[in-house]
Amino acid sequence: MTLDDFRDLMARGVALTPDSEATAFMHARAERSREVTQYINTRELDQPSIRAELSQLLGEPIDESVTILPRITIDGGVNLHFGRSIFVNAGCSFQDQGGVWIGDGTFIGHNAVFATLNHDEDPDHRATLHPAPIVVEANVWIGSQASILAGVRIGEGAIVGAGSVVTRDVAPRSIVAGVPARYIRDVRSREATSVREG
Repeated sequence: MTLDDFRDLMARGVALTPDSEATAFMHARAERSREVTQYINTRELDQPSIRAELSQLLGEPIDESVTILPRITIDGGVNLHFGRSIFVNAGCSFQDQGGVWIGDGTFIGHNAVFATLNHDEDPDHRATLHPAPIVVEANVWIGSQASILAGVRIGEGAIVGAGSVVTRDVAPRSIVAGVPARYIRDVRSREATSVREG
């Protein structure tokens, strides 16, 4: 199985059963991902070196405008995609098998979690995994300790409050917070705030 084959299966939402070729591929890639992230997390590397290591793991270049602070955890190293001008703070975890897309200009706080796999609900098939992608659009701010769950899309310019668990889509330019995350209000523009205060 190739990386493109695996990504195609994930894009189609094909379940990962315990004895499948795709599951074996995922486990092999996970071992490589652990090696790379352990290397990054235990050495004093500059940003170009971190980006180079992760670009090789992910199979696509990471733009020089992206900053990623260790420690970082990447479960699969198979389906994580970064745009431009992104900041990822320390301690973030990406369970990327189902696909994680981080849009341009996104800020991600400490210890955020992106989880793209769910175990089967049936206890007799609990080892079967169901993938669904996470898409973070441009200019999103994700607070520290937030968890973004499988199948969620976070709209452009939105804010996810610290400690939130995001279980469903977030509208563009809205603020959500809580467990589960709920709509709080729309994001205020600087111009609108200035008019109100004046």
